[in-house]
Amino acid sequence: MAEERFLITGALGCIGAWATKRLIDEGVSVWSYDLPGDPHRLRLLMNDDAMAKVNFIDGDITNQELFENSVVENGITHILHLAALQVPMVRANPVVGARVNVVGSTIVLETARRHADQVQGICYASSVAVYGPPNLYPKGAIQHDAAHLPSTLYGVQKMADEWTAKIYWQDYGLRSIGIRPYFVYGPGRDQGMSSTPTKAMASAAAGRPYHISFSGIAVYQHAEDVAAVAIRGARTPVDGAPCFNLGGSVASVDDVIDAIDLAVPEMEGKISAEPVLMPFPEDMDGTPLEAAIGKIEWRPFTAGVAGTVEHFKNAIASGRIDIDRAIS
Repeated sequence: MAEERFLITGALGCIGAWATKRLIDEGVSVWSYDLPGDPHRLRLLMNDDAMAKVNFIDGDITNQELFENSVVENGITHILHLAALQVPMVRANPVVGARVNVVGSTIVLETARRHADQVQGICYASSVAVYGPPNLYPKGAIQHDAAHLPSTLYGVQKMADEWTAKIYWQDYGLRSIGIRPYFVYGPGRDQGMSSTPTKAMASAAAGRPYHISFSGIAVYQHAEDVAAVAIRGARTPVDGAPCFNLGGSVASVDDVIDAIDLAVPEMEGKISAEPVLMPFPEDMDGTPLEAAIGKIEWRPFTAGVAGTVEHFKNAIASGRIDIDRAIS
């Protein structure tokens, strides 16, 4: 482990911030590769001493020369590719979305190919958005090799990433592993169409009412657990370029509200939800991923919500969060 040198694209994002925290806590050297910006998610998760151990690179994932130089000059051994523009941003600007989500991912893979003697492992984030609505699939948990039927441009772009990785294995023998998070929640989750359950948790911690933007059943995964899976994926030598669904907690939005009410009883009746269903399957089969990288411990959902609310309460009290930005 002492020889590892991780570069995390999108380290200022939610999963990236959690991955940075976990690796720094392990004593691993970490380079953050992200656009210039306020590291408010890192500040939410880490104290100042821990943040001082992170090596920050201001970089655009579409800048091939800068990214490659960053990998080579810093002796990077493992890459977590988590940088992406999510559904709302891709919908607003599809061309920029394609540059970041497709060209950026290709740059990561090409850099790893060109420096395969140095880069030992790559894990990248795809998404449940590669799938379509549940009526297009057999009943039960969707399998990791089910047909890609995306209903958004973001999903199309993530599908392109998965197939690009497969061709890099086919043509160049480049190993990689992809993961498809579903609804990620927890401290730091403040962007994307499925972020409103976490915003409801933050609002409850601040004593404010909140209206979640959707309803229905989905798989929920705490951001720290997803980060742990990504790190393990990068460390695990898997032949090929497989991409796997993630397990987690199957829960309805009513379960989300009940868990928030349990954590903050005085907020009962103040968290509500829009009766709109998301266009994704209700469950995912995560067992093939565990067969590839080992058993994964997903925290119980009620405990994850309670821990998230408590984290937000402590951050509010210590001034390490701008609650208005976190729930806007």
